[in-house]
Amino acid sequence: MKHSLLPLGGAAAVTTLLATTLAGGTAQAAPDWATDPMAKNNSSAVSVIDFWAASNFAALKKATVYNPDPGGPKMKVGGGFSPDGRPGTVGPTGSQKPTPSLAKNVNLPRTLGKVFFVVDGQYRWCSATSVQGKYRNLVATAGHCVYDPGSNGDTLDKWVFVPGYYQGKTPWGIYVGKSAWTHYDFANYEDYDKDYAFVTVYNGVAFNGVKQVTKKEYAGFSGPKWSRGSHYYILLSKDVGRLGDNVGGQGFTWNQKTGKTVYVFGYPQAPHPDGDKPYSGVTPKYVYGKTSGKEYVSAAEKVEEHVGLKGAFTPGADGGPWLTQYSSARRLGYLNGVTSLFGDQDQNDRYDLITSPYFDGETAEIYRKASGVWSGKIVGPNGELYR
Repeated sequence: MKHSLLPLGGAAAVTTLLATTLAGGTAQAAPDWATDPMAKNNSSAVSVIDFWAASNFAALKKATVYNPDPGGPKMKVGGGFSPDGRPGTVGPTGSQKPTPSLAKNVNLPRTLGKVFFVVDGQYRWCSATSVQGKYRNLVATAGHCVYDPGSNGDTLDKWVFVPGYYQGKTPWGIYVGKSAWTHYDFANYEDYDKDYAFVTVYNGVAFNGVKQVTKKEYAGFSGPKWSRGSHYYILLSKDVGRLGDNVGGQGFTWNQKTGKTVYVFGYPQAPHPDGDKPYSGVTPKYVYGKTSGKEYVSAAEKVEEHVGLKGAFTPGADGGPWLTQYSSARRLGYLNGVTSLFGDQDQNDRYDLITSPYFDGETAEIYRKASGVWSGKIVGPNGELYR
């Protein structure tokens, strides 16, 4: 794993920091960030596509909700938030055309989807969103949906983002993760105050349909394929372009006051602690309300300043976006958090609280670094997958 230590502000800040130190002054601690390759080249990216698309997307359909902390922590109310600088925003992209709404009175964002990965040999998923970036190739989700908390920082295997995923269908293609970015404290110390991550993804891969072929053609085909008895099938692929060009990208904002109305989207699926299971995880859901003006803390998760929102979401919604100034007409807003933890505050074995890390200047710096990384395509002009 490659870790780098940079102060906010880039090279100019490095010069200032060095000058202050040499003059005998007190240097301000610089924020940590961690970055790791996922599918670091075309060949490895194509192998990820092959894995999820094989046998008519059997692995996607087999995947189950990822819930590394069943039962949820007991969250306590702490003090107020302390922004580490001036507030800032990056605008969203992609005025989105209407699509059928699955929730009453609220049009769901097309940027919403599921991330799929393999951990401990199991096929798992979380929620995530496309977010605006320089190259329109950026996904935001929870840190624990990118880095494995159990291994202190290894990125999760075979990571892909599927916007609008529905029962094996990939309406805007599959986007393979190329590089992961998060805070050093989460990747190394499982500090859930930094439980967020940004992932650059390759151009999307969609499929032109299934073609029945001969046994000889089947044997010579290196892409996704499957057989049924004496019948042989291959999956034809195509490049569908950049993520942000297809579904848009939510804006991004940091160092904001709490107590504002947010819409939180995701795919809740796991049962409540009492065993009741109100959500299927098949269709996206939302909750909304004003965030608490107080911090939520949990020693077990090293949480000292989470933002809280009352809501009955269950795991599966992990990594889903918290959007301020959300426009139901445009289906766009500003990302100001991601679902991290689920709490049962009245101890009746029902989740009644969701929390997010507070997005501050360190979050913004990590976002900016991820946003500036280009990825590229993995499908050639004739539909061949680069290997």
